[in-house]
Parts: sequence; structure tokens; C-alpha cells
Amino acid sequence: MRGLGPFLHDAWRLALPFFRSEERWAARGLLAAIVTINLVLVAINVQFSYWNRAFYDALAAKDLVSFWELLLLWRNNETGFMPGFCGLAAVFILLSIYRTYLSQWLRINWRRWMTERLLSDWLSDRAYWRIALSGDTSGYGTDNPDQRIADDLRDFADETLSLALGLLSSLVTLFSFITILWTLSGPLRLLGLDIPGYMVWVCLLYAAAGTALSHLIGRPLAALNFRQQRVEADFRFGLARMRENLEGIALYGGEAQERATAQSRFAAVIANFRQIMDRTKLLNAFTAGFDQIAVIFPLIVAAPRYFAGEIALGAMMQTTGAFRSVENSMAYFVHAYSSIAAWRATVERLAAFNRAIHAARTTPPVISHTTSSSSDFTLRGLSLTLPDGRILLDNQNLTFAAGAWFALAGRSGTGKSTLLRAMAGLWPFGSGGIIHPTGTCMFLPQRPYFPLGTLRHALCYPGATAAHSDDAIRGALRACGLGHLEPALDHEGSWAQRLSGGEQQRLAIARALLAQPDWLFLDEATASLDPESEAELYALLRVRLPSATIVSIAHRPTVAALHDHRITLEDSRIAASP
Repeated sequence: MRGLGPFLHDAWRLALPFFRSEERWAARGLLAAIVTINLVLVAINVQFSYWNRAFYDALAAKDLVSFWELLLLWRNNETGFMPGFCGLAAVFILLSIYRTYLSQWLRINWRRWMTERLLSDWLSDRAYWRIALSGDTSGYGTDNPDQRIADDLRDFADETLSLALGLLSSLVTLFSFITILWTLSGPLRLLGLDIPGYMVWVCLLYAAAGTALSHLIGRPLAALNFRQQRVEADFRFGLARMRENLEGIALYGGEAQERATAQSRFAAVIANFRQIMDRTKLLNAFTAGFDQIAVIFPLIVAAPRYFAGEIALGAMMQTTGAFRSVENSMAYFVHAYSSIAAWRATVERLAAFNRAIHAARTTPPVISHTTSSSSDFTLRGLSLTLPDGRILLDNQNLTFAAGAWFALAGRSGTGKSTLLRAMAGLWPFGSGGIIHPTGTCMFLPQRPYFPLGTLRHALCYPGATAAHSDDAIRGALRACGLGHLEPALDHEGSWAQRLSGGEQQRLAIARALLAQPDWLFLDEATASLDPESEAELYALLRVRLPSATIVSIAHRPTVAALHDHRITLEDSRIAASP
């Protein structure tokens, strides 16, 4: 965990942008309304303090008229107008309702704005991909981005507003009641000295001791909460990964291994939570004792003046009430320590994630990418390495002429897929330059991606469904041998599980037919099909994309034979042959 100064700086940098954004006036207006309501509620509590004094004085005097006036209506006495309990309570309840409502309104707006911004930053400049390649084995800044966007942003908006408003209310309550307590407590003679407002000093010492002990006991909670968020997310991610790979697990018969892995991850959740339980038990034991002592402590401190006849019962009750209010305000961190620890863990995770995104977006690429008016794809002195430094390509030059078909061959691990990633602008490790043509490019991986939604949406991805006519969409399905899926075009489902590997790859080819790219790159995009079906789809591409340049990674000689040129990667070099 970072120090207090850097942590507060991170919290400030996370919170401030929303109130300076294009929505700043609405955000500031809501915050101002909530703060105003909080201040009014504190003022009502101050009024309740004086009401308690008058009410208990009426009880002590057995004044039935004053009793009912103070309870139901109002009363005019020597101190002025005193509203009745019912009126004060009605206003308090109404304001409490709207404080909660407006707070929820601000929280959801804040969360929405932060979610949109963080999603945009994460997806811009392919930061998500660079972070995934960063090799951050600790996961401190990059693990489980779904949790940071979905859960941490929600918790940050909720906890920041709750803690900030709680602190504000405590400060206002402190300054409102400390004057009352100072006036009512009177002097205390100690060692020949008169100590004015002695209950204020007693309250200060009591709260300071409680805060120090709470920090000592609860300090480990911040780190434990940070780790809990991580192990919970790891466990959830493992279950989601199992759901996405049900067929593979079933075919391998890997249920026992998956169960062991899931149980191991869950054991980490339980072990860390038990540490939180143990530490929280200690903190709650201290807090409960602190609160219980605080109930009787002001009565004990004020009792000598009451029994000496220096103050009436109502004044004594007002004194103890003011003491509790001041003590609660001074001991704010005692009561909020668990929440502060959880909030700090949330801030640390979000700040680390933001730093990782910023680094990914601002680190200049070592491999230069330029666009020229040429119709060719050109590699100039290109070197590619793995994150561990192992060289895949060393200072190679190559030109992919527009309109031709190229087959990339070579043993596994020689860098064929990495070369395609570099040409797509996805690979940051290496040097040299890549000159891009002006035409459109499309890359088809071996395992197609299927977004959530209908089959029509999956087929048109990444374009919009409105960009293609229904006849074009159905025609592409039929051309790729998927005519049987036409009735399900507008059905939602988990298509990655419902379609076989061959059907998924056929659908990816259908996407290419709809997109009509100038350059089409296939990373073993037909490997799940039989040789005859592969040949049929490549023949289809010849007909439907006659002017497109196609670059294919192919291990099968039958696929390589369908291309005009063969490019072999071996020993970090490229060898081209017709």
C-alpha cells in the first residue's frame, strides 16, 4: 500500500474530474443540495438538543401543559419560541428522505460518467491489449479489469460520497455542539487551577485515545481488503473461464482438475476473509466497548454538578447529549475505520489501473507505423521479439504486393502470428518500421470472437447491422455453408458455445464477405475445416473478393498451394518464394 500523501493525491485525482467535466453544473448542484440538507439536519439536531432540555425540565417540574405543547405543537418560554417534537421530526424525516434520494442520484451519475471515461481510456489506443502483453505478473495494476470497471467504480462513488458527507456532518456537528458543551460544562478546579469547559477537554482526550487505538487495531484492514477484492475477482474470473470452455473441459474429462483449481482459488478467498474477520472482530470489540462507555461516561462526568444543584435535569441531559455529539464527531474515524479501509483499497486499485492505462497509451511504439499512398504493405528493417527478449525476426525487409495472395509458413513458434499482430499494429516489442497501404484491412484469428447479442450482430461485427441489407447477410451465410442458421439470425445466444469450431470459422469468412476489405489476413482461420471445405472457401474468396490481397498463415501444404507466393519464417529470417 502507498503512503498517506500519495494515496490522498490519488483519491483527489479520481474524484475531481467529474466535478470539472461537461456535467459539472449538474454534479455541483446535486452536491450543493446534499451538503445544504446535511447542514440543515445538523441545525435540527442542535434544536433537538434545546428541545430535550426543555422537555426534561417539564418532566422534572411535572408541567403537563408544557409536556403536551413540546410534544405536539410548540411552546413560548423565556428562551423564545420552541417548536414541538412532531414538527421537528416531520422536517427531519422529509430532509433525510431527500438526502438519500439526491445522494443516490449523484452516485449513479458519478458512476456512469466514470465508467464511460474509464472504458473509453481502456479501449482507446488499444491500451487493453498492451496491458495484457505487459507481463505484469503481480497483477497489481492490471488484474481483472472487469472488476475494476464494474465493482471498484461503483464502490468508489458510493464510499467517497458517504465518507465525505459523514466527515462534513461530523465537522459541522462538532463546531455546533462544542459551544453548547463548553457553556454547559462549566469550570473544573484541578490542582488549584480552574479549567473552563472541562467536558470539552475530557471529550477531546477520550476521542483522541479512541482514534489512536482504532488506527492501531484496524491498520491491516486496508491491505486485507485490497487483497480480498483481488482474490474474489480471481475466483470469479476462473468460473467465467470455465463457462467459456465447457466443451474443452468435457472432452478432456478435466472436471477434477477444474474443481481443484476452483477450490484452490476459493481457499484463497476464505483464508483472506478469515484474516479480515479476525481483525474486524478486534476492531468491533474495541468500537463496541468505546461506544458503550461513551453512553455512561458523560453522565458520570456531569453528575457532580447535577448533585451539587448547579444544573437542572434538563441541562444535565442537554450536556450529556452535547457530549455524545461532540464525542461522535471527534471519534468519526473510530466509527468509520472499516469503511475507510475498504475505500482505501478501492482507491489503490483504481489508481493503479489508471496508471497502467496511462502508461500503455503514452508509451511510444518502438515499431513505427506509417501510411503511404502506395498500395503495398512494406516491412522495413523489422525486428520482432518476445516480451522476454527472445528474437523472432531480425532486421527483415519484405513487400506484400497488392492483389497477390501470400502464404506464411514455418515451424510453430517462429513468429508467424506475431508478424500478423505487428502488421495490425498490436505488437509493441521490436524495432523497425511498417508502411501501411491506404486500403482497409481485416484480420481473422483462428478462434473468432463472438460479441454478446444476436447472430446477425455477430455476423456483422465489428460493423453495424444496419450497414448490410438482409439479403446480403443471408447471402453471405448461404455462401459459406451456413444457410441452416438463417432462421436464427435474430436470436440471442452464446454463439461461441452453440457453434462448432468449423461453423465459427465459416461465419468469420462470411464477415469478410460482408466487410469487403482490401487486405484480408487469416491466422489459420480455416484450420478447423476439412481440406475440401478449405478449398471451397478460398475459391469463394477468389470470386467474392477479386481485388483483395490475402495473407494466410497455413501449416497445410494444400492451403499454401492455393496462394500465389510462399513466405517462410525460419531462424529469425524471412525467405520469399513464388
